[in-house]
Amino acid sequence: MSFDEQALAALRRQQAPDPGRYRPATRRRRLVWALPLLLLAAAVVWWVSGDVPQEVELVEVAPPLEGGVVAVLSASGYVVAERRATVSAKVTGRVSEILFEEGALVEAGQVLARLDDRNAEAARDLALRQSDAARLEVREVEVRLDEARRELGRVEQLRAEQLISAAALDRATAEVAALAARLEGARAAVSVARAAVQVRERELDDLVVRAPFGGVVVFKDAQPGEMVSPISAGGGYTRTGIASVVDMQSLEIHVDVNEAYLNRVFEGQLAEAVLDAYPDWRIAARVRAIVPTADRQKATVRVRVAFDTLDSRILPDMGAKVRFLSRTETAGPQPVALVPAGAILEQGGTTSVWRVEEGVARRVVVRAGTEAEGRRAILAGVAPGDLVVVDPPDALAEGAAVRARTPD
Repeated sequence: MSFDEQALAALRRQQAPDPGRYRPATRRRRLVWALPLLLLAAAVVWWVSGDVPQEVELVEVAPPLEGGVVAVLSASGYVVAERRATVSAKVTGRVSEILFEEGALVEAGQVLARLDDRNAEAARDLALRQSDAARLEVREVEVRLDEARRELGRVEQLRAEQLISAAALDRATAEVAALAARLEGARAAVSVARAAVQVRERELDDLVVRAPFGGVVVFKDAQPGEMVSPISAGGGYTRTGIASVVDMQSLEIHVDVNEAYLNRVFEGQLAEAVLDAYPDWRIAARVRAIVPTADRQKATVRVRVAFDTLDSRILPDMGAKVRFLSRTETAGPQPVALVPAGAILEQGGTTSVWRVEEGVARRVVVRAGTEAEGRRAILAGVAPGDLVVVDPPDALAEGAAVRARTPD
């Protein structure tokens, strides 16, 4: 074989395809199919390993109640003002002036409104003039009586000297007696006139509407130009009130307690109130009184609960929940925390909870106490401020990553 033929044969051997190598197109197709499978396998391994946090309901452990007390009953009610008044005028009249706004703080006796007083002022002025006329008449009679008495003295002297008849003496005496009686009548007329002035002034004062006690104006029920009356009149076009005043120092809670649980409530009992507007604010309170009557339709008894300390955030007609408390009589260990009853797990005689630390669930053995109102007392194992899982799922495992469930 010549040299050229040997070189061509070598080149043909180098260009021949290698049966052990993949073609590029086939390799790319296999990679496209294999990539999703690899990602799915990685996700499964990631999930099994616990790297994907499970959504659970987390609740912060609450501190125990102070003073060794436990809740024995819970009820709902409303904030009510013991002193609340709808202020109206004593007489029917037209409003001429309003001197307050809703939400204003007023003092006892403060002027809230005035009615049209032109007629009352005219009547008062007439009574004053009549009183002045009565006093002038008294003065006139007093002058005449003084003159008559001096005349009587002269007549008596002349009669003693036998210079005039007895009839003249009798006439002078009668004149003095008549003027004395007239003076008494004039003085009585002055008293009547003064009383009439006082009546007219009282009528004028009745046209001024004042606050019956100190408090806050919560409603404005009339405007200038409207007619007001202490009784309903005018076919509904006459107002019966001008303002509603509430004494904020008399706020308390009225709750209806089922008569089946009334034996758990007593006067002076400690209580804890939570307003619907401030669910995280616990207000110390106590039972003021138990109204001695029952509601036949609802089978409840009304209980009045007083706040230990009033606050400006407490407003009339707010919804509230009251927990009635009772002191524990046992000398054993006292609770260190309160957790929802749904967080407690009891298996094989062991009581535990799932505590979450830095997003990881750890099962912790606890010593549990009594349960009341859906919360369990904890004697040891967790502390206030810890996060626990409520109603944990069966698949929750030790060391699993968890996160708080977002509300729907």
